Amino acid sequence: MRLTILLLALIWTGHVGAQKAVELVFSAKGCCPMCEDRIVGALDVPGVRAAEWDQFEEKATVVYKPKKISPERIKQLVAEAGHDTEHFTASDAAYAELPACCLYRDGCQGCSHGKDHDHDSEED
Repeated sequence: MRLTILLLALIWTGHVGAQKAVELVFSAKGCCPMCEDRIVGALDVPGVRAAEWDQFEEKATVVYKPKKISPERIKQLVAEAGHDTEHFTASDAAYAELPACCLYRDGCQGCSHGKDHDHDSEED
């Protein structure tokens, strides 16, 4: 489904306006669907047309407008959300705020509490 949305965004941006959107693919560390939500959510900013993250490949794919946002800023946003990228490392403080199941540097233990687990109230 997300791939379909990404492809539609690429087609749509090619037909609207003079500014063309381009695609950026980069490494973004994480290990679960909560990580995907956080990474994609961090990229919900002006200039980003579409974003997705592949949990198994640990790759983010972003369609963006280069006149509005740079590839470096896109990767910084992901790092600021707590996820290392190929050029930016998340701060220790941002990483420490991740739920226990999202601690990819510690081996990705995964969420053992099921999909209804409340990550916001989890204590480490």
